[in-house]
Amino acid sequence: MAMRRALLTTAAVLGLTAAGPSAAGMFDDEEARKEIVRLRDGYGARLDQLEITAKAQFELANELQALKEEIARLRGQIEVLTYQVESSEKRQKDFYVDLDNRLRVIENAALNPSAAAQPIDPVAEARDYEGALGLLKAGKNREAGAAFEAFIAAYPGSSFLPSAHFWAGNAWFQEREAARASDLYRAVVDQWPDDPRAPDALLGLASSQQAMGDKKGARETLQRIGSTYPESSAAQMAKQRLGSN
Repeated sequence: MAMRRALLTTAAVLGLTAAGPSAAGMFDDEEARKEIVRLRDGYGARLDQLEITAKAQFELANELQALKEEIARLRGQIEVLTYQVESSEKRQKDFYVDLDNRLRVIENAALNPSAAAQPIDPVAEARDYEGALGLLKAGKNREAGAAFEAFIAAYPGSSFLPSAHFWAGNAWFQEREAARASDLYRAVVDQWPDDPRAPDALLGLASSQQAMGDKKGARETLQRIGSTYPESSAAQMAKQRLGSN
């Protein structure tokens, strides 16, 4: 700070001297001192302004660099998301193409019962089941219901059949096709009564019956859950529903 004051004073003196001898002669000592202070203050204000400007430019440069880095990061994220979306769309398209081909095989087999049955590919079986489940998770209930029913027809000996019937029932119930859902739920209980899905299938059946206006049937189904599967979580829900009616 002391050095800066000295520089400012020197600059003020030089400024005063540069005005020439004739100008210097116009001031006495007191006036000269005042002029030096004025010039010094003027130079100080200019230096302060220059420092403020330089600092603002430095901060602006930093902000611009940070903005460039943020744009680069966002561009990278956009590229990754675009790739993921394109990959998902391709997998879904492949699934629909494969599903259509399998439906054609089933239709041809129905038209020609004497044709030899093709062995089941476990990889394709798991893929088709996961594909139908993915549609359900995505909220595409109608497509999921159709996919699960196609799976049931394509893999009659699959270990996924109880779950496929159950999830197909869920999908159609969400689509307000209660009668269709009822048949699928009932199939789980009738064909696989010991399967872990059976209690929940009965709960879904009761909901379907209620939606169809069959209050008596729905109540009997709820009572059946408690008597057949008393330790299940579905039994607790059934008890609550019976108590609220």
